[in-house]
Amino acid sequence: MKKYRIAIQLFTFSLVFISFIACDKDFANLDSDVVNSDVATDFTIKKDSFDIIAYSKRLGPVQSDGLGINSIGIYDDVYGRSTASFVTQVTPSSFSPIFGENVVLDSVVMYIPFFSSATEFDDEGELIYELDSVIGDKPIKLSLFESDYFLRDFVPDGDFNESESYFSNKTIADSSPISEALLEGTPIEYLNEDGTVNTENIVTISNEVYTLTEPDTEDDEDEDPQVIQTLLPGIRLVLKPDFWQEKILDQEGEAVLSSQNNLAEYFRGIYFKAEPINDEGSFIILNVGTVSSNITLYYTRDNENADEDSEETTEQSTFQLTFGPNRVSFIENDFNLTLADGDEVNGDSRLYVKGGDGSIAKLKFFEGADLDDDDDTFNAFETWKNDFVETDEEGKFVKSKRLVNEANLVFYVDQDLVEGNEPNRLYVYDIENKTPLVDYFLDGIVNAIPSLSVVNHLGPLVRVDDEPDGEGIKYKLEITEHINNLLLRDSTNVELGLSTTLNVNLEENFAQRQVISSDEDLTSPLSSVITPRGTILHGNNTEDETKKVYLEIYYTEPNN
Repeated sequence: MKKYRIAIQLFTFSLVFISFIACDKDFANLDSDVVNSDVATDFTIKKDSFDIIAYSKRLGPVQSDGLGINSIGIYDDVYGRSTASFVTQVTPSSFSPIFGENVVLDSVVMYIPFFSSATEFDDEGELIYELDSVIGDKPIKLSLFESDYFLRDFVPDGDFNESESYFSNKTIADSSPISEALLEGTPIEYLNEDGTVNTENIVTISNEVYTLTEPDTEDDEDEDPQVIQTLLPGIRLVLKPDFWQEKILDQEGEAVLSSQNNLAEYFRGIYFKAEPINDEGSFIILNVGTVSSNITLYYTRDNENADEDSEETTEQSTFQLTFGPNRVSFIENDFNLTLADGDEVNGDSRLYVKGGDGSIAKLKFFEGADLDDDDDTFNAFETWKNDFVETDEEGKFVKSKRLVNEANLVFYVDQDLVEGNEPNRLYVYDIENKTPLVDYFLDGIVNAIPSLSVVNHLGPLVRVDDEPDGEGIKYKLEITEHINNLLLRDSTNVELGLSTTLNVNLEENFAQRQVISSDEDLTSPLSSVITPRGTILHGNNTEDETKKVYLEIYYTEPNN
């Protein structure tokens, strides 16, 4: 009897499981006859395309403090050249440090990791890393300076606790310039592998790890060096110690090392300046804010615990400086194209979407009066809404006439103008409320791998033959729940914004950034501020009707 009950339970579970599989197969892809006359006789699946008005909007300089991550390097595309640099304060591992007696500074090392992920093992069993924060593989000239410019926390004459805002064109909120001469204070030199000064300031790009070993001693029995640490790919520079001896170690007991405010006034920060080499370079996104990004001072001092019989009379110690709390990114643009505001009434033939101090696109749905309706008080939005739902006298939802299964915005890349390097992702958002669409939060957010995050709502660029480096064809951005909100929940038909994005996850928790513009309310998504990538899309007034931007809606309605 017991075996019989178990068999019945297994049979029931199998039926339920198979039904789930069947449902998943039937409803997974709306392009594959989700509901049709073969599987249901009471409903039909239909698709309509709707025109939208799309036009470009010039951004201007963007607020670039407090970004979390910073950029350095050179980027070239159809728009021209963008050069990124940044300035950062430093924070010590401890205040009022006591370094010890008879201190000798052995070395000073700066390390900032790239964003990278392990992809496979090589023949020797070592991990191979892929860089996802570097555009290009050319070396750059990287110069470091002690900055003489003071990064203020608050506006001196502003409201209580009003934070100072810094912008990508080296200005602050009141348009006062940040002097390049102040940023480029005392040079901070770094060394070649042989200990000589690196006068050319060349930094190479590599996906290889840094393997740090301990020097061999006479007591070592094997010939292999002792590995003491492995660092992920990044920028690792051995700095000339003289500057740090005077700037940090010699200040033991002084007030300048007693608090962050005192240190920020005494040592105002480090300016990272990038320049091309032979008119070429790479663009690097750096996670400067992480604790693994730091400057470490390695020094030797007297061993306090040593006695007359001790062999070790000295000991090694370290002192670290991390980057922050204030950091500001700068972008210098030399554009080939003139970016300007588009036609917000009729829309544009091309949409210019460029990160950083660039451009976004604005999108308007169901604009104007309904030319097909005799009642000129009925606008296009109300006419569209009336086709899908029934409302009461106050315009509130009563019931559906059509059920929206999927809604997509489709944008085609103009490959006659784009020269490659276009962004793999675009970001569509509520530009009036400065928030993601509801579809963003209902999609899967993968914190560890941003490239796999929110891929249904913000579909990756479709490329020729699905090759990673193939020419871009189109973007399909799903906005089903946004459309359902307009129909079922009486949401406002707001304008949407379209921007490039480096990391779609950044929009979940970070506020948008101010823009210096004639439009005082204009802001830019954070993920657009930190990427140099750009693309050119066909707009609603393109001469090629087959590549016109449109809104497609798949819907189900009863067969009456």
